[in-house]
Amino acid sequence: MTPARTAAGKTAPAGAASKKAAPAGAASKKAAAGRTAAGKATPVKAAGKAASRKKTKTASGEALSGKAASVRPAAAPPRDESRTALVRRARRINRELAEVYPYAHPELDFENPFQLVVATVLSAQTTDLRVNQTTPALFARYPTPEDLAGADPEEVEEILRPTGFFRAKTKSVIGLSRVLRDDFGGEVPGRLEDLVKLPGVGRKTAFVVLGNAFGRPGITVDTHFQRLVRRWRWTAETDPDKIETAVGGLFPKSEWTMLSHHVIFHGRRICHARKPACGACPIAPLCPAYGEGETDPEKAEKLLKYEKGGFPGQRLNPPQSYLDAGGRPAPPLGAG
Repeated sequence: MTPARTAAGKTAPAGAASKKAAPAGAASKKAAAGRTAAGKATPVKAAGKAASRKKTKTASGEALSGKAASVRPAAAPPRDESRTALVRRARRINRELAEVYPYAHPELDFENPFQLVVATVLSAQTTDLRVNQTTPALFARYPTPEDLAGADPEEVEEILRPTGFFRAKTKSVIGLSRVLRDDFGGEVPGRLEDLVKLPGVGRKTAFVVLGNAFGRPGITVDTHFQRLVRRWRWTAETDPDKIETAVGGLFPKSEWTMLSHHVIFHGRRICHARKPACGACPIAPLCPAYGEGETDPEKAEKLLKYEKGGFPGQRLNPPQSYLDAGGRPAPPLGAG
């Protein structure tokens, strides 16, 4: 009897092969189902066009395609993974995500640095969608730092009510507007040390502003970023500042801003906190946490969000690249 071969190419004992032999009827059914993996498989939305055209490789280099790629367990990196191996794996994940999300961008609507810093402060403890639905009315009434600095707090509170914690947020945005007016000539500063002096602005908010309004690289360590980099074993740190330092050391500084967008996009669309869609994840073969969520491709696909699931995004005015990729604008407040 010819010895059977495993998926990894190793020879298995003949006895083991005979035990695992399936009845002819079951084999024919599997053969028909197997066409989806090797033949005309419906591409997983999460992987986009790139994943439907090319095979995915596991860490060992074995080529997989279609459904098989989605359900193949990842080879977890060793606990003693070298620094060089970690850097290579992290950068490969970022390259893969860049292919899946070539349109990744900040998901807050803004037209200038002032609007971005205010919107980012308002995004605490709520969704970017709700902020984007609220800020049009705010900026229509108070378009400049000088205008918002002199606003009646009760009127601002009423506008910001949908974002939650509206009293504290009102105090922050009026306060930062006054500092901009009094200390910075009504302009948002482009330095980290100045931005963090503004009421309600910490390092995360400052890096959002620096990276997206001034083109200065920064890592945005939000809840999605923290969750994913720990799942991928890029770092075991839990403190945002330490995470920023640890992850920043794995990548060239020039990549920090887009890295943040790639990771956050993936966390919002596929790698969810409670139930990640592992079976629809384009980087499953590289992920040490594969299997924490749903691994069945069809069930996992139902967990996808925003453009990956065929739903509207978070921005009312998204960039053209997002629309070209099939993304849809969010509805205004009160619509639908």
